[in-house]
Amino acid sequence: MTTAMGAALRRIQLGNALSAFGNGFTVPYLYVYVAKVRDLGASTAGVVLAMLAVAALVVLPLTGRAIDRRGPLPVAVVGTVSAAVGALGLGLSATEPLVVASAIALGAGIAVIQPALATMIVWCSTTLTRSRAFATQFFLNNLGLGVGGLVGGLLVDESHPESFVRLFAIEAAMFLVLGAAVASVRLPRSPKVEDTVPTEERAKGAWRAMFADRRMVGLCVLGFVLFFACYGQFESGLAAYATEVTRIAPSSLGIALAANTAAIVAAQFVVLKLVERRRRSRVMALVGMVWTVAVAWIAAGLSGLVHGAQVVATALLISTYALFGIGESMLSPTVAPLVADLAPASLIGQYNSAFALVKQLALALGPAVGALMVGHGMYVSYIVMLVVCALGISALSLWLGRMLRPGQDNPHRAVAALPAPRAEVPGPVETTGSVPAAV
Repeated sequence: MTTAMGAALRRIQLGNALSAFGNGFTVPYLYVYVAKVRDLGASTAGVVLAMLAVAALVVLPLTGRAIDRRGPLPVAVVGTVSAAVGALGLGLSATEPLVVASAIALGAGIAVIQPALATMIVWCSTTLTRSRAFATQFFLNNLGLGVGGLVGGLLVDESHPESFVRLFAIEAAMFLVLGAAVASVRLPRSPKVEDTVPTEERAKGAWRAMFADRRMVGLCVLGFVLFFACYGQFESGLAAYATEVTRIAPSSLGIALAANTAAIVAAQFVVLKLVERRRRSRVMALVGMVWTVAVAWIAAGLSGLVHGAQVVATALLISTYALFGIGESMLSPTVAPLVADLAPASLIGQYNSAFALVKQLALALGPAVGALMVGHGMYVSYIVMLVVCALGISALSLWLGRMLRPGQDNPHRAVAALPAPRAEVPGPVETTGSVPAAV
């Protein structure tokens, strides 16, 4: 990686970490803030949370086209401004229409930022350094969210609404810091995107071209199962299972989420070193096995069966969250770089936005399905469904691996396997004056 590319990437990563830090201030407290602090009720709080997801689903299909036409930098800046306005609006709004409008601006802004930043990271990395770049982004995101949540917990006071205004103001400021960091970046042209000059023709037929790419469609199916079974269950199905079946104290859920973050922070670069040079499809398949065989979901199942041993049950559930963290640290240097390596140079924004849309759909459906099943007492079916999803991740990964080219599945091995260039050595010159033959 050249010095210019490295400096640009570091600036992007720093801004992203600070925005995650600001986001961590408000994520755990948004429901309580709307429902109780602003006294708008549980229904309004539910609408606000839903609007975050709906806004993302609306803007993401358009985001990829904008990135490929205009470049990721202006799109990312627009996203940070929208997110900052939404965050500050939430802190200042006291009526339902204003709170909902602010949530829409925040959700749309965050949704736009994600694929724009992913595209910028692609531009500032090479095929061989991309896994480390995305792993670093994931590490800093989780570290920022974790630290932000802890600091926010020290500042917030439910009896003083102004303390929540302070949290949302800090979040808005951090989004603006991200925007300033992004705006100051001079994007290089990496080998992957050497034809990145925007054109009007570029986005025509983008969705059709992407759906014709069997590899990308397969990765999107795999991504949906991954996000549905993992992130989609953290704060819904698993939380409901923990409190309804395991009967652990609600405060233990915070410890479980902290264990997840700690596992990611502690293991990310160790895991990266182990998986960076291995086939991506095999690494993703191993994630499914970690979440199945290594007692990830099975631990959650056992925790509901251990009656009269609350400490053991709680420890088993917390270990589930920690094991998920290990699996996530294996995915971060694998999935996002693979999306980039599958994309044609002129459609990188489209591919990143499409995958972000798949993730958002999974995150919208996952909590609904999980909470519904546990809420209706379908505990065994819930665990079985998630074990099947984990096994499906392994099967889909191996299936996808058979379609990938060597350079897509394992860039390091593909580069190492390239033959060294052979110098042409002139052969003996014939006396007839013919052109020398190359050996």
